Amino acid sequence: MDGTPTDPRDDPHSEFLYCCGAATELLTFGSLGQKVLLLLIPGNPGVVGFYRTFMQTLHSLLGYRYPVWAVSHAGHCDPPASMDMVEDSSSAADKDVFGLNGQIEHKLAFLRERVPRETSLVLVGHSIGCYIILEMMKRDPELKVLKAVMLFPTIERMAQTAQGKVMTPVLCHMRYVAYLPLFLLSLLPDAFKAGLVRLVLGRIRSLDHSVVQPAVGLLSGDCAANAMYMGGQEMRKVLERDNKTIKEHLNKLIFYYGATDHWCPVEYYHDMKRDFPHGDFRLCENGFRHAFVLDAGWEVAQMVFEWIRGDLRT
Repeated sequence: MDGTPTDPRDDPHSEFLYCCGAATELLTFGSLGQKVLLLLIPGNPGVVGFYRTFMQTLHSLLGYRYPVWAVSHAGHCDPPASMDMVEDSSSAADKDVFGLNGQIEHKLAFLRERVPRETSLVLVGHSIGCYIILEMMKRDPELKVLKAVMLFPTIERMAQTAQGKVMTPVLCHMRYVAYLPLFLLSLLPDAFKAGLVRLVLGRIRSLDHSVVQPAVGLLSGDCAANAMYMGGQEMRKVLERDNKTIKEHLNKLIFYYGATDHWCPVEYYHDMKRDFPHGDFRLCENGFRHAFVLDAGWEVAQMVFEWIRGDLRT
């Protein structure tokens, strides 16, 4: 589904800003008129444009009553030519803003700077975004979280998964080898890069073509390198599940696991159901891939709407 807007309220607004001194893209559907905000924390790469169809669909299903925003990961965007990737390179390095911990603090800083404290939040995480949400709730227990939806959550033992075993040596030990071809790709015209993206994703029968342009941006500048750097830290740091935080907020959490997810095997779903028998854990029955935004953003948004509509009293 291409997600072609049929209502002016379906048009997104994109803004580039500095948060924690790093270039950040904010994608918004609707403004903060209500006291409730749906905030999406992306996976890795944390390019918000990938989630456009998902966000647009959710905003529409909610009757345009509630704003739906997504904040990119620090440095996971292609900023305009007038904007550097970092405001102060030495400060960004000291804070390790592109690392996993830096990305968590980046999201908390965004909320402090851009969202009134009294705003109630519905947090939607995808992949490593779910880990970030749990850390946000732990580090700032005063956040007014109504519900947190965890889509294809990578919150434990990432390096032990099928995909983790393949990617850990690449991201942790061979990352620099990829930097030269990434740099050479960034020099190519955008039209050529768009054609390359379409070629790579061509096997996906119901490809959402709105993801092509964000993918082109990912191949520009330092964005992909920053994503790989963060990924290497994920392999090293996402180890044991944070049972304490999950237990503390269990009534606010919804987990949705993939049935064939190479980043999060089904055994992790069964472990969660065993350890938290009163939790809300769901296993995909629709064959959605981990990167659901490629072809199922519309369908997943419909599910999320059904899950949260009662909490929003729509």
